[in-house]
Amino acid sequence: MREYTVSEDTSLKNFTDAHDAQASFAFRTLLKRRDVRVNGGKVGEDVPLHAGDKVQYFLTPAEEGKKAFSVLYEDENVVVCDKESGVQSEAVFSALLRQGECFFLHRLDRNTEGLLIFAKTRAAADELLKAFRERRAEKRYLALVRGSFQEKHAVLKAYLQKDAASSRVRIFDRPRGEPIVTEYRVLKEKEGLSLLEVTLHTGKTHQIRAHLAHIGHPVLGDTKYGDGALNREKHLTRQKLIAKELCFTGVKGLPAIEGVRFFSEKSIYF
Repeated sequence: MREYTVSEDTSLKNFTDAHDAQASFAFRTLLKRRDVRVNGGKVGEDVPLHAGDKVQYFLTPAEEGKKAFSVLYEDENVVVCDKESGVQSEAVFSALLRQGECFFLHRLDRNTEGLLIFAKTRAAADELLKAFRERRAEKRYLALVRGSFQEKHAVLKAYLQKDAASSRVRIFDRPRGEPIVTEYRVLKEKEGLSLLEVTLHTGKTHQIRAHLAHIGHPVLGDTKYGDGALNREKHLTRQKLIAKELCFTGVKGLPAIEGVRFFSEKSIYF
């Protein structure tokens, strides 16, 4: 049994996603079995939560054992994790926070797999956040997309505008919103699909997914910006996108990771 105390008003679903990856994986099943309790009472649906509420999850051993992330590297300053698809970045942070002081620096979309780095000290957090701001964090992704490319390598420039009402972003070719730069390189093409290495030169919400969709090459499995018919044909409900590589330069206070390239263990096969 896992038990938590709610710190602010939210919903049971959002709280679960942010605090317990294993319970999030099994959320619908837990509700169906009524194996979630709020203030001692069994619940079978998503309900509002309030500060001070007690939430308990009763998971099976198999549900308890489902991996949410693995630790690839850890020292006294940082921890680098390889996140599974279907896990909120906040849930990884919550799990690490239960083991000691931890600072949240950046996030991946729920259904994007791959690398996340967290700081274990305030000084390390400040150093890494500065590196992100100054674009000294090199981030490369693997993406499986629809279609083939005439240009096998290109640096795309556009503008991104958030639409909070729909929880989406929109991409424009003319100035509107924030400028974005997305670089891609074709690694493999087969049967109307392309495997790309994508380098983020700016890191905006949904940038890769929305930018590639904007140029007519949506990420497979993307239910927000993707090709619904193709996703159904391929039986995909999670985007084929991996945060594959992460490297920091100029982090003088963190010599152990200066220039070190971290690689996710995950790959895309097709």
